[in-house]
Amino acid sequence: MSDRVPPHLYFVLSAIFHYLGPAFAVLLFVRVDVLGVAWLRIASAALVFALWRRPWRAFAVLDRSGRRLLFAWGAVLAVMNACFYVAIDRLPLATVAAIEFLPVIALAALGARSGRNAAALALAVAGVYMLTGVHLEGEPLGVALAFANAGLFAAYIVLAHRVSRSGALSGIDGLAASMLIAAVVVTPIGGWQAIPAFSDPVALLAGLGVGICSSVIPYVSDQLAMRRLPRATYALMVSLLPATATVIGIVVLTQIPSATDLAGVALVIAGVALHREPPEPIPQSARAERAGPPAPASSRAEPARRHSEAAL
Repeated sequence: MSDRVPPHLYFVLSAIFHYLGPAFAVLLFVRVDVLGVAWLRIASAALVFALWRRPWRAFAVLDRSGRRLLFAWGAVLAVMNACFYVAIDRLPLATVAAIEFLPVIALAALGARSGRNAAALALAVAGVYMLTGVHLEGEPLGVALAFANAGLFAAYIVLAHRVSRSGALSGIDGLAASMLIAAVVVTPIGGWQAIPAFSDPVALLAGLGVGICSSVIPYVSDQLAMRRLPRATYALMVSLLPATATVIGIVVLTQIPSATDLAGVALVIAGVALHREPPEPIPQSARAERAGPPAPASSRAEPARRHSEAAL
């Protein structure tokens, strides 16, 4: 069924919920401390995945390298979400979203050294400078955590893409296992701040909603899109996300951006849209398939035999 849906639609779904869930989380900050909301998000998503996918069965059959990959992804998910939530508590959602994509563009520029990617990086850096220049003086911790989240987001894309293309398990099962690992990692970071929510049914239900909107729907959609989209196409479509964050920040949080903020977000979007990744190498098996099956030995010998007969 999932293969019948165009992969671009999965990305659009991910783009909508990628920041819609965090916007609802900001509204929850009045009931639960910031890191407690991060814990509720990851723990509720882990619970949904555990009931849905039973990820321990897939984890049990993995080899050591596969398990290391999932442990790394789970740790990245935990720390990334903690940094992200503290950042959006201190900075506008659109600012954090724009900073989030700077390492992605930088990695692309280093991977494919071209004038186009250099221009993309220059646009993105200018946009991030405009955004951070507005907020650095008043919220240096928020800016620092936004940059930490950005680096972890780049790691998330790399690890998520590897899992989506892994033949050992489906991408969604890998995501489910990594989310359980993330719940363990984030518990000493923010679990203690979530304790008051257990006496507040509204906060618990809101935390469950944030987990589904922030971690289940967009991350599953990412896996379904990454499995079928080339990495360059996926990276190009990522340019939608800062714009999505800006719109959601206005509608849900009434965070009206200044002209400088809008210009900075526009420059980041232009940079993400402009950059290109190098083409992925063709696997040896695929090259062999394109070349076709090897000719039988008798057919390879036939031209040589004819040549020798002609010489006689």
